[in-house]
Amino acid sequence: MRFHSPQKLKTIADLIGSKYIGPEDFEVLGTNEIHRVRPGDIVFVNHPKYYDKALNSAATVILIDKEVECPEGKALLVSDDPFRDFNAINTHFTRIYNFTEELHDVEIGEGTKIHSSAVIGNNVKIGKNTLIFPNVVIGDRTEIGDNVIIQSNTVLGGDAFYYRKLNGNFDRLISVGNVIIENNVEIGNGCTIDRGVTDSTIIGEGSVLDNQIQIGHDTVIGKKCLIASQVGIAGCCIIEDEVTIWGQVGIASGNKVEKGSVLLGKTGVNRDLEKGTYIGMFAEDFKTYLKKEVKLRNLK
Repeated sequence: MRFHSPQKLKTIADLIGSKYIGPEDFEVLGTNEIHRVRPGDIVFVNHPKYYDKALNSAATVILIDKEVECPEGKALLVSDDPFRDFNAINTHFTRIYNFTEELHDVEIGEGTKIHSSAVIGNNVKIGKNTLIFPNVVIGDRTEIGDNVIIQSNTVLGGDAFYYRKLNGNFDRLISVGNVIIENNVEIGNGCTIDRGVTDSTIIGEGSVLDNQIQIGHDTVIGKKCLIASQVGIAGCCIIEDEVTIWGQVGIASGNKVEKGSVLLGKTGVNRDLEKGTYIGMFAEDFKTYLKKEVKLRNLK
């Protein structure tokens, strides 16, 4: 999430009541998760296991739960609860409506047709010649391109599935990102595409999604991908261009699938995959899998 205008380190520290390390006028441009951080961003970390990753990331402000040595050219915000304060910063700069108010700053392009039963949030942009079927829900800040088809009961821009355990309950990291659907995308019935926590969940130009597909927060689907029904893709994944994913494939959080790959039905992905064709619970190379099956069947 980028702020509407640059902020100062002291301003952010005063907002959350934290100590800061660095010049008080140190420029802060926004917030982001560790997977998507850019220079000028705040990233939060609340476990020593991830200190080095956060401190050495592209982020230039680290919201952290312990005072540590600050890397050169960066700044720290020292908080007793970085998770809570990350939420506080995000919701201060991005108002959460959740369909409770119909302000409807919506842009709709020429030739677009939207069924009367569709529900559209605030600050939504929809391009030209797009077709939106009955009972579609489009969350706040969603951006939809030209010549897009979104079929019935699909939800774009639901909350990210991102929680921590706190005092015996689950505490949500509030989603202030969005969903971007690029030009010439087709999305089937009953799909759910979560908005990013602080960035964008993206469906690339020309991709086609079947029915009942779940795509998690901050995931990026490339151009001209083909995804069959009942696929589940967790958050922060990167699916490169022209990947084919067949039915009931599951992809764990934070994994990358290289351009042109094919994932056959019911494949499970728990690691990054180079270009190839895969099958099985742990994404085996398809030819290797077939050879293994032949050997097993010939055992007597």
